[in-house]
Amino acid sequence: MPLIAHLSDPHITTGALSAEPAMGLYRALTRVLALEPRPDCVIITGDLVDHGRSAEYEVLKELIERFPVPIHLVPGNHDGKATLQAAFGLERTHRLAEHSGFNVVVLDSLEPALGDAGILGPQQLEWLDQTLGRHGGVPTFVCLHHPPMRVGIPGMDAIRLVDGPELAEVVRRHPHVVRVLAGHLHRVVTAGFAGTILSVAPSTYRQVDLGMRPDRPVGFVAEPSGFLLHRLEGSECVTHLVQVSHTGAPVIGY
Repeated sequence: MPLIAHLSDPHITTGALSAEPAMGLYRALTRVLALEPRPDCVIITGDLVDHGRSAEYEVLKELIERFPVPIHLVPGNHDGKATLQAAFGLERTHRLAEHSGFNVVVLDSLEPALGDAGILGPQQLEWLDQTLGRHGGVPTFVCLHHPPMRVGIPGMDAIRLVDGPELAEVVRRHPHVVRVLAGHLHRVVTAGFAGTILSVAPSTYRQVDLGMRPDRPVGFVAEPSGFLLHRLEGSECVTHLVQVSHTGAPVIGY
């Protein structure tokens, strides 16, 4: 039965403030290795680094290059498309990854012209529709950074995926999509979406305050870091929260 570890928003950087985000990601990855059985892959749903700089991707690369489980990297609004591609030799930032018993589709919602909001655009949505159509019957995880719907945190809803309804139309046509995986919110959020489930992972670094009042600014709180673990059995998927910063689990290096 496949297991998929879903991490998000490590915000790796360089300089004086670089230690905490790097350690947060390292702790999360070592917690992944402590799971029994080990997950089949790791997905990191965006904001891989903080400023999209080449030097930041070099730090990220050092953190994950020896990791013994496949890692799928999803770009977020803090990332740089060209620098991400150059650092990891990616031909493009949206792609299909096939695994035994399931598929992972990585989407790119990064659009600098929109600021911190995201968009997929007609061409990528068409590619997604065609890709899902060619692999019908294979349980599939569709992964992007920006949540495609409002979640009740006004400051974050303002910078969600712009074409969320268009994504919903595509996903609804393909019932083998078992989860839509996202990040961006720095919180655990679960919602029904287009006939499937939207699962938003917490940050491995720091969490966003649950500020649901319209005039409340977005802020960060020292809540526990963690990740989601998706367990697939046939076409049924169950999701667990795995805490990292507040856990007594063993740490296994790599």
